[in-house]
Amino acid sequence: MTGLWNDFNDAQSNTNLIPKGTLAKVRLTIRPGGFDDPSQGWTGGYATRGSTGAVYLNGEFTVTEGPYARRKIFTLIGLHSPKGPDWANMGRSLVRGMLNSARGISDKDTSPETQAARLINGFADLDGLEFVARIDIGSDAMGEDKNEIRAAVTPDHRDYAQVMGTAGHGYQPPSQPAPQPAAPQPTAPAAPGRPAWAQ
Repeated sequence: MTGLWNDFNDAQSNTNLIPKGTLAKVRLTIRPGGFDDPSQGWTGGYATRGSTGAVYLNGEFTVTEGPYARRKIFTLIGLHSPKGPDWANMGRSLVRGMLNSARGISDKDTSPETQAARLINGFADLDGLEFVARIDIGSDAMGEDKNEIRAAVTPDHRDYAQVMGTAGHGYQPPSQPAPQPAAPQPTAPAAPGRPAWAQ
């Protein structure tokens, strides 16, 4: 007697990988490593120092919507390598792309407003950041395929608005606050976890 639960020759393989090149909105959670170097601006215990001396952010990226919602992708964001500057430069490039994507700014825009939007007070500003990522495939320590995030997608990409959920809105620079009346007005507290530029 043969049936679904006796013959597994026609069962699908479960590679469990998101296809390379998929665009998805993700939220970054930094898994704290407890390593600080205030001279580099690495504070708050977010950085991790590996046994080789490499320093990185241990990123957990959760897909927030779409067919792969709730899937997690683990990627290291390089801060320093004893082998040279390449890994740190790739990490800086990824963070710049993440900020551009999250804040809706073109990579080509060099206006004072966008330059200010690319500043962070510390790694806490990146924890919880939502942006559009291009999913890639790399290898884990055992040589097995795994999903990675190596690039963020900015508003320059034709599918950015649809994936980010801002279709039809376009980029709007932060508006100037309206003049306050002379009488004191009660104000709501700043939203916790929001970067200074967004408050």
